[in-house]
Amino acid sequence: MEIKEENIINIHNFLPHRDPMLMADYILELTKENVVTSFEIRQNNIFVHDNEFAEAGLIENLAQTCSSIFGQSFFENPDADTKVIGFITSIKKIEIFTLPKVGDKIISKASLLSQFGNICNIFCETFHNDQLLIRAEINLFIQEVKN
Repeated sequence: MEIKEENIINIHNFLPHRDPMLMADYILELTKENVVTSFEIRQNNIFVHDNEFAEAGLIENLAQTCSSIFGQSFFENPDADTKVIGFITSIKKIEIFTLPKVGDKIISKASLLSQFGNICNIFCETFHNDQLLIRAEINLFIQEVKN
């Protein structure tokens, strides 16, 4: 995938996560139904063990990637002080093939399958180069927190 710098979106505009729990660096593509993110695995990441990015880190990366599709409607104005809560309600199917290593840049792709209110069902995959690392179908719940 060729990445054009002018098309990169700061993920902070669409997710409330911050370090040490932010598991995506940039949004490379974003529509109402699809998203592609990138993330570089760094040595100081809380999910790195023995120079590998653990399964829990891959799942969190997928969840944050998926949240960008659904969460974009809450963060359309990056200057607004929007607060949201979101979590995985279920993982219907998951396959983990291999773990990336420190220094690897992973690309995660997600597609919205269905949405009912604040719950959505999303299919997602993560790659390092052309190697499939993980594939899952997950349900997410996201809603704005009112003060």
